[in-house]
Amino acid sequence: MRSAERDRAFSEFVGARRSHLRRVAYAICGDWHRADDLVQTALVKLYVAWPRVHRDGHEEAYVRTIIVRANIDEHRRPWRREQPGLPARDEPAREPLPVEERTALFEALQALPTMQRKVVVLRHWLGLSVAETAQELRISQGTVKSHSSRGLEKLHEALAADRG
Repeated sequence: MRSAERDRAFSEFVGARRSHLRRVAYAICGDWHRADDLVQTALVKLYVAWPRVHRDGHEEAYVRTIIVRANIDEHRRPWRREQPGLPARDEPAREPLPVEERTALFEALQALPTMQRKVVVLRHWLGLSVAETAQELRISQGTVKSHSSRGLEKLHEALAADRG
């Protein structure tokens, strides 16, 4: 089969069967966007195998098989299990603190020893985990925990003294 004939035959098949294949893919995966992706994947693979598949007359069966297998492959991929966004970090912004409270907090932070301040900012302001903070500061996780505990305690004391 020459290239022009191959492309024409393939284009005719796609034109006639694409919407049906999309409905089949939707029935398999339950999502129109994923169905479009599955059909596209199947048609790319069909194009590669077109001379053999068209000669045997099993185009539709071949495409359906690819759609099913591609859907299975998608579910097996680890990134499919990931959730979009960042857990516990995509929350709506809180109301900003009044200027007086922000000033008191900033002054209390500045009064902390350097390492405690770094740990408190990384852990509680930026939301890094203990392990991430330890790696960032090149200290042990135990040191992160103790600096965090002591720093938060000093912050609470300083802010309570400002209020009282």
